[in-house]
Amino acid sequence: MKWSKTQTMVMIGARLALSLFTTGLAQADTVDIVHDGFGAHGVATFWGAGYTGADAQAGVYMLDKTGDTGIGNTWSNGLIPGFCIELHESAPQATYTYNVGAPDNVYNSYTGEVLGSVKANYLRELWATHYDPAWASGGSYTAQQNSNATAFAAAVWEIVYEDLPTSPAGWDVTTDGTAGNGGFWALDFDSATANKWLHGLTGSGPKADLRVFVNQGGQDYLVAVPEPATLLLLGLGSAFSIAGRRRRQVLA
Repeated sequence: MKWSKTQTMVMIGARLALSLFTTGLAQADTVDIVHDGFGAHGVATFWGAGYTGADAQAGVYMLDKTGDTGIGNTWSNGLIPGFCIELHESAPQATYTYNVGAPDNVYNSYTGEVLGSVKANYLRELWATHYDPAWASGGSYTAQQNSNATAFAAAVWEIVYEDLPTSPAGWDVTTDGTAGNGGFWALDFDSATANKWLHGLTGSGPKADLRVFVNQGGQDYLVAVPEPATLLLLGLGSAFSIAGRRRRQVLA
């Protein structure tokens, strides 16, 4: 059968799109990062992940990115704000390669559990409703900014380490409500704000586009996808849809 010029161009375009798509699937998604100081933060005394009454740097960890593969190039080289999600691991003091993944699939090497979609969506909603970009703006931070960033970090740890309560009203950063290796509670910070934010979650509110930087043996981090990249990914998703229709010691 002889194809028309239009049919030939559609076929070539579809094959190219498929080739790019499958290449992307096979390519590792990584970032090369090192911990490089803090944004807004404070100190909280916590119990959990094998620690008893330890002081943790709680707040924004600034991660200096110098390289990437795959979707790791979503983030420009330079400082990326993130929140620790592994109390039992230490922040990287040298540059290491981290995998980039979805929060839902993160494996906690201390509790032996995968985070799961429910907890991941709570983290997305917490970030969308209470994270303040000013916490990572550089320079000095007000006492209130440091306090809020510390409370936010504690709320993240509560979601990550505690069992899911029957409703968000059951979250309490001052009480360990989980048996076994899980569980978390902390003192010496604005726990009232952390609990207020947690109790306001519904699971169906606005959600930030989050990823996790993961390194076995290193501290993992919750980070946000930059807005322009989010729009680009949405555009690529639409393009593929059209092609488919045509072809069918955290202690730092």
